[in-house]
Amino acid sequence: MVAGDAGTSWAMALAVPARREVAVNAMDRPGDGPAPFESDICSRCAGCGPTCCELSPGQEELCFPVSEMERHRIVEQVGLSRGAFTPEPNSRAFLANLRHLFPREGQALELLFPDADRHLRLSVTPAGRCVFLRATGCRLPRPARPYYCRLFPFWVAGGRLTAFAAAGCQVHRQGRTVAGMLTLLGSTEARVRELHGRLRLAWGLPPREGMPFVTPSPARFGT
Repeated sequence: MVAGDAGTSWAMALAVPARREVAVNAMDRPGDGPAPFESDICSRCAGCGPTCCELSPGQEELCFPVSEMERHRIVEQVGLSRGAFTPEPNSRAFLANLRHLFPREGQALELLFPDADRHLRLSVTPAGRCVFLRATGCRLPRPARPYYCRLFPFWVAGGRLTAFAAAGCQVHRQGRTVAGMLTLLGSTEARVRELHGRLRLAWGLPPREGMPFVTPSPARFGT
C-alpha cells in the first residue's frame, strides 16, 4: 500500500485547501518525564524528521479518526484532553481515504461516518506536527497511543500483511521488507494482526474483513 508522502499519516494524501489550526499542546505540563519509546529507531526518526507523526498543513481532514475508546485511554494516561483532540467533519476526501484502507467495506464506512456528522482526530500544530510529538519521539506511552499510530507502517489488506510505502520512514528505509521492518521494531506478524483487529473494532468494524457488521452507537466517535 502506498502512502501519499512522508508527511502524512494516511494511506493516500489528497490535495485540499490549506487552512490553519491553532492547537494547545496537550503535553506541556510541568513535571512531565519522557515517555518510553516504541523503539530506538522511532526516536532517531523524530530527530531527523519528517515523521509519520506529521502531516502537511491543509491536509488535516485526512488524518485518521480517534475513537471514543482511544480518546478515553489517552485522557486516562495524560490527565488532560483540552487541545489534544479536534472535531473534524466527515468530508468526502476523508471517506475516500477510508475506502482506500478498507476497499470492500464502503457501505459500513458510510454508516460509521455519515456526511452530516463529525469524528475526532489528534490535534496538530500550525506546522502539522502532532501535539504529542517531541524531538525524541511520541510523549504518549505506547499502550496509550491510537491503534493507527501503533500499527504504522504496517497494514493488513485482503488478509495479507503489508506496509505503507512511506519514503521518509526510517523503518521503511532500513527494513526494506515487511519482515525486515518487523525485526527493526521488535514486532511479529501475529502482533500486527492483533493490533489491526483492535483498530477495526475501535473504529466500529468487525475484527476481520468478511465478518458480520453490526451498526455501532453514534457515541463511538462522539465529539
